[in-house]
Order: sequence, then C-alpha cells, then structure tokens
Amino acid sequence: MPDSQTSQSNFLIRHASLRQIQVFESVARNLSFTRAAEELYLTQPTVSSQVKSLAEAIDMPLYEQIGRNIFLTEVGEQVACSCREVIGRLSNLEILLDDYRGMKRGRLRVSVITTAKYFAPLALGKFCKKYPKIELGLKITNRENIYKRIDQNLDDLYILGQVPPTHLDLTSVPFAPNPLCIIAHKNHPLAGQKVTLKRLAKEPFLMREEGSGIRSAIEDLFAEQGLTVQERLSLESNEAVKHCVAGELGVACVSEHALNLSEPNMPIVKLDVEGFPILKQWNIVYPASKELSILAKEFLTFLTEKGQGYIDLQSN
Repeated sequence: MPDSQTSQSNFLIRHASLRQIQVFESVARNLSFTRAAEELYLTQPTVSSQVKSLAEAIDMPLYEQIGRNIFLTEVGEQVACSCREVIGRLSNLEILLDDYRGMKRGRLRVSVITTAKYFAPLALGKFCKKYPKIELGLKITNRENIYKRIDQNLDDLYILGQVPPTHLDLTSVPFAPNPLCIIAHKNHPLAGQKVTLKRLAKEPFLMREEGSGIRSAIEDLFAEQGLTVQERLSLESNEAVKHCVAGELGVACVSEHALNLSEPNMPIVKLDVEGFPILKQWNIVYPASKELSILAKEFLTFLTEKGQGYIDLQSN
C-alpha cells in the first residue's frame, strides 16, 4: 500500500490534465478567458470549466476576478510558471519528434525592448522563412515590463539593452552595439557646436517613460556629474520623442538606430555632446536555469551570427 506522502506527491498527476495546464497557461498569459478561448479555438465555458477543474485539483484559488479584470494570485503565478515549463518541454519533444519526421515546427516566444522593434521583426521574418510552420509570439514593450515577463517566465528569449537587476540568474549574450545619442531641432542653438554635459543640462529634456532603459542611461550619466535632468515631457515611444523634438519642445536621447529611421523631411539633427554616444549593447537574455527549446537555440544562434546585419540594414 503506498504511503501518504507518495500518494500526495502524485495528486496532480492523477487529477490534473495536460489540457487543463494548456488552458490555464493561456488564461494566465492573456489575463482573459475570452482571449484564451479565441487562442485555443475553444468556447469560453469550456475554458472556464478547465480552469475550475485545475483549481479544484490544486485546492487553492488561482485567480481573482474584479469586475471584468482577472488577477493571478501568488499561487496562480507559481502554477502558471510551472505550466509554461511543462508546455515548453512538450513543445521541445514535439520538435524532436518532428525532426524525425523531417519537419520543423514548434513554438517560439520573444519579447523585445521598444527600440528593438526597428530590427527584430526583420530578423524574425527571415528566421520564419526557414521554419515556416512555427508558432510565433512577439511582444514589444518597455524595460520594466520586460523584467516582469522574465520573472514570470513568459517567453523563450528577451532582447534588450541593459541587463536587468533581478533575483534570477540570467544568461546574457551581447550581439550588437546600441549607441545612444542626443538629438535636437536642426535650428537649435546647440546644433553644429561641441556641447558640454553641463551646458546640455540647461536644456528642457524630452524623456522616455519610467522603466525605459534610455531614461535610466541619461539619469545615471547626469547623476555621475552631479547634474539634474530638466524634464519637460515624458513620452512612451521613440516616434513621439522625435516628433516633439521636431516641434522644438526640447532635446532628447534616442538610440542611433531609431534616429536613422527618421522621416527624410523631419528637421532633427544629432548633437555633438560630451560623453556621447553612450555605448550600450543589444543583449539576448534568458534565465540561466531555463532549458531552451530547439527553436530558441536556433534563433539565438541565428541572431548572434546575423543580427548585426539587420541592424545595419535599418541604419542604411
């Protein structure tokens, strides 16, 4: 007769199904029963029933619903992470089996920092031509949300500039330079001059939002020199920053890759400022303990070998 500890340790194996794991992972990632149903081609009642059965098997609440919004409980966050690991391992097994059948398919989920949207889709597009049957997920967001996604194990790989401080042990693979520069309207008094950081500090600044890596880089540089940023506006995209610079609302710091994509008639120029460009790197990041799928490993190799080319393409 099995002892109670062995019986208890096998409880989820006996009472939770792979379908419940798949459904709850989708609900947890989308924070929506409706979007999960659409993603999995199921009815909403079926999704609700599967999640309810899993919660009953675990015997603890996995989420709270306030109005129309869903919030995962602490237990729900842990269960979601484990569900993703199970699905990831099964996806990896599926790829191996498909390799035996002479096919290439599986799932690849990538999150990229906002500025990387200028080249990441090009690289992914080329990669998908090699593996046309893969299920692809691409999330473009700011640095703070990237950190959250890493903590929640939402994706296979993350592309960003500054490697985040976190309790997780991360593997970081630099693959291309990401220089940051200062821009202004072409008629700005500092255009065409050599500018000290102290002089620049007197100018009204157009800053990226809290959680942005560019914002952090500027604040750190100014703080090292005992200077303060004279922030005029906080903006959530490079496009908004460039248009406000063109509107003569202030100076700003952007990635040179974003600057190179400015509209031909946009009246902005790069300033010659002391301490610039700030030399940053594009990094591919993932938890060191994470077992990368075959597709994730393939894309990691692809990006380290050819990623610079897609960045250069955007700079031309």
